[in-house]
Amino acid sequence: MDPAEYANLERVEQDHWYYSGKRVLARWWLARTTEKGSTRPKLLDCGAGTGRFAAEMTETCDVWGLDDHEESLELLRKRLSPDRVLKLEGSRLPADDGAFDIVTALDVLEHIPDDVSAVREIRRVLKPGGVFLATVPASMALWSDWDESLHHQRRYSRKTLRAIFPPGEWDIVHVNYTNVLVYPLVWAIRKGRRLTGRKGGRSEDRLPAGPINAILKWLFVATGKCRTPLPFGVSLLLVARRR
Repeated sequence: MDPAEYANLERVEQDHWYYSGKRVLARWWLARTTEKGSTRPKLLDCGAGTGRFAAEMTETCDVWGLDDHEESLELLRKRLSPDRVLKLEGSRLPADDGAFDIVTALDVLEHIPDDVSAVREIRRVLKPGGVFLATVPASMALWSDWDESLHHQRRYSRKTLRAIFPPGEWDIVHVNYTNVLVYPLVWAIRKGRRLTGRKGGRSEDRLPAGPINAILKWLFVATGKCRTPLPFGVSLLLVARRR
């Protein structure tokens, strides 16, 4: 991401319905898909950004944060022990084979040109039976200058996301659209922007009024827990187990 994006995230992500709701969903799904044991699971948060999610996960896991941007690494060192902050250089993750029980990548895969190789590398650092959780933007019909400003390579469908997790290497525990109820509004806004050529700020940069923010978060989280396949959404959430 551009350096300014980290400042935007740091300013709004604690309370904004989308960012806070995404963290709630990630924690909820991990709690239901990871094995309980006598030792704390080791978790690697890839593309950890400001480190807020990584810091929250220290309540239940031994957490390492990974990023390749200095702005992120500086923020991570404030929230995690410096020896738990890993810098990505090149395409190989700086970790041993089978080092982690859990790997997370919240809105990360869409930034990577070769997402197939990235998933293969994530599998390498997971233990057999380990869990990978990812969120990604969904539906190329929503592609706009918003994606371009964030250097996205693509938006996913359920089919294209599943395709980068080969059945012989992964068991898909859950994959479903999220952020479903706002999809028609987001589609209309972005369609209008394409037709008019208008560019501007993003709603994710601004915190809505308290009651609206609370309602949007509740709707986002409630539908994100749904196990019934949903037909569309602004985002996708996937949980996969390494074979």
